[in-house]
Amino acid sequence: MRHNKRLIVCAAAMAAAVAHGAECVAAPAPHRVESRRAATKPWTSYEAFSVDRIPGFTPSPDPALDEYGGWLGTHVGNPDGFFRVRKINGRWWMVDPAGNLFLAKAVAGFKPGAGGSVRQKAALKDRFGDVDGWVSSEVAFLKSCGFNSLGSWSEHKAYGKPGKPGRIPYTVIVSPMAAHNRSMKKAGREAEYFKGVKAGGSSFGFPFVFDPEFEKTAERVIAPVAKYADDPYLIGYFIDNEVQFRRGMLWQCLTAWPKGHANRIAAQAWLDARKGRAGCTMRDVTEEDRLDFVAYCVDIYLGTVTRILRKYDRKHMFLGCRFNIWDSEMKNPACFRVAGRYMDVVSINHYGRWQPDMQDMKNWEAWSGKPFMVTEFYVKGEDSGLANTTGAGWLVHTQDERGIFYQNFVNELIKGGTCVGWHWFKYGDNDPTDPRNDPSNRDSNKGMVTWDFRCYEPLVDRMREINNCTYNLSRFHEAAAGGRTSP
Repeated sequence: MRHNKRLIVCAAAMAAAVAHGAECVAAPAPHRVESRRAATKPWTSYEAFSVDRIPGFTPSPDPALDEYGGWLGTHVGNPDGFFRVRKINGRWWMVDPAGNLFLAKAVAGFKPGAGGSVRQKAALKDRFGDVDGWVSSEVAFLKSCGFNSLGSWSEHKAYGKPGKPGRIPYTVIVSPMAAHNRSMKKAGREAEYFKGVKAGGSSFGFPFVFDPEFEKTAERVIAPVAKYADDPYLIGYFIDNEVQFRRGMLWQCLTAWPKGHANRIAAQAWLDARKGRAGCTMRDVTEEDRLDFVAYCVDIYLGTVTRILRKYDRKHMFLGCRFNIWDSEMKNPACFRVAGRYMDVVSINHYGRWQPDMQDMKNWEAWSGKPFMVTEFYVKGEDSGLANTTGAGWLVHTQDERGIFYQNFVNELIKGGTCVGWHWFKYGDNDPTDPRNDPSNRDSNKGMVTWDFRCYEPLVDRMREINNCTYNLSRFHEAAAGGRTSP
């Protein structure tokens, strides 16, 4: 690990260090990292803490881990034998099937190439032989970097076979709303579908939660999860990704579709009931109405998908639908109150902010009564040779600065005490020459490895540094906040 000469710390940090028997000296000043939101935006300098610059904290390897990657020796009990969440001494944790405390340190999109171009397939064969060889090598690579689980859109072979050694916990995503939108177009309902898209200004399409056909699609898409129902290595399920629950939904329903359409009927009935009179229009709508209608739509959606999910698997956690819209979802108390009734963990794809905000994290727990996890975040490097004109993540100059971003982001999550995991998006860069790749992701440096499986070592070194001391870091922050430390 990188170590720097430490300076004298403030009294609070000294007290925390003494509580751990650590040397009462401080880290150097935080890094200043130049970053920008997009390739067209100006550069701005941001403060960032790596583990060797957190005042009062001396990085040291975590204690021994159990077979799931949990904190061995912290046994708090788990009679269910599946991943669960629990609040202990004021901090939220996952509890793994062995009954030990667990933070989900995951990589999403863990697969050997998105489109699988000719040259990417050749690189795979040259380095690993085949997909089985890739799985064996790269699961070990992830574990060596301190990651202990897999995020969405990961290679199924990497889940491992029950009863076999060397497995890694994983998550599963199923996407009934995306499938429903596709089925609408296939059935010739393109005009209806695209009218909703145009009205909402979103390429992802409108969430047709009131369409009577949605439940049938959801049943068909969710039913296959039954095959995972008895696997203790499964952490839980995501249902869809970034469904567009936007603040303009009420306006869309009342104006983008004609009278007699399911969306309009439902919205009109909701608004009339809320105002206590018939025939309300958009002139009667307040900002609170807009946000509460979003929550109402989320309620209809989550009620449908969770009812079906529990029909096929009652043993595993529901990890949510990966909120990503700040004004209508992450800043909307009503949306989180609904989420808390259905989700075991609230999932958030975290973009648009340099780092997690402490007040936001407190709000998410207070509004929902549940912990959260970040299920997508990343930063792109200008030194990757990629154009980086697409993708939602921030940009920095170097791979080492990508690693500093990762450490700073993770430290803030741990410090907050309400986050039970984070998923880096993603394992590998796309081949920018492959036209089959999603245009929104094609040319961006999101991966831990290049399109031909070469490791971005400065990034990975930084990831390893903090991933391998996260349990110690969580204990440090608990003590620094004046709370009881975890077992």
